[in-house]
Amino acid sequence: MPRYKLTLEYDGEPFVGWQRQDTGPSVQAALEDAVFAFSGERVTVHGAGRTDSGVHARGQVAHVDLAEDKPVETIRSALNFHLKPNPVAVLLAEPVAADFHARFSAVWRRYRYRILNRRAPPALDRGQLWHLGVPLDAAAMADAATVLVGRHDFNSFRSTSCQAPSAVKTLDLLEVGRDGEEIRIEVGSRSFLHNQVRILVGTLQLVGRGQWSRADVEQALAARDRARAGPTAPPQGLCFMEVRYGEGRPGSGAGDRDDAEEAVDDQ
Repeated sequence: MPRYKLTLEYDGEPFVGWQRQDTGPSVQAALEDAVFAFSGERVTVHGAGRTDSGVHARGQVAHVDLAEDKPVETIRSALNFHLKPNPVAVLLAEPVAADFHARFSAVWRRYRYRILNRRAPPALDRGQLWHLGVPLDAAAMADAATVLVGRHDFNSFRSTSCQAPSAVKTLDLLEVGRDGEEIRIEVGSRSFLHNQVRILVGTLQLVGRGQWSRADVEQALAARDRARAGPTAPPQGLCFMEVRYGEGRPGSGAGDRDDAEEAVDDQ
């Protein structure tokens, strides 16, 4: 049974999230229905990250098993045809080994969070970023972010409903930069706790407002208590940018033992 890797982009606004649910349309269900429409096969499509409702993707990866070999361009074209009018696109379809798993084979994931920092609300990018009209100090946010890079217990920065058995994760990348009116936060790790990225952003924006200092972030991290960190940023500013496999993880070391089987990866 051949296995295919799919690289995807989607607008998360109309979906309840990646994962199939009874409460509404999901990205996973849209893909599985598209596979059935062109092949007649009922399959499970496995994703590298289970994005929450409203979270977008430019580099989500999934895999699917089909009953027989098909040309990859046929798979991509057929899926894109049957995905209409859902805002989901298959960018690339590739044959992969039978032991490849979109989620458990991943060694690194990168998210981007966008904040529009101006008084006027967005007109063209509505639903794609978090609008904050108060001035934010991006340099202070970037400085405070360095506290969170590395291997830590991130219990303060995960949802109270997170089911991961351990809150210890290695954050390889957390960078804050400003481009005109937009602040972008890049976050990278092998795996994430539920809502971890959005809570990190919600905490850093308190620093940007001048309500928190770098020391407050240090204390929140040390507290290992969700109540001590900032709010969960809204989902529309978050986008799943990239998944790497093989040796593609930046900053990995011999002592780094985040287990993919323990990854929740719900953002």
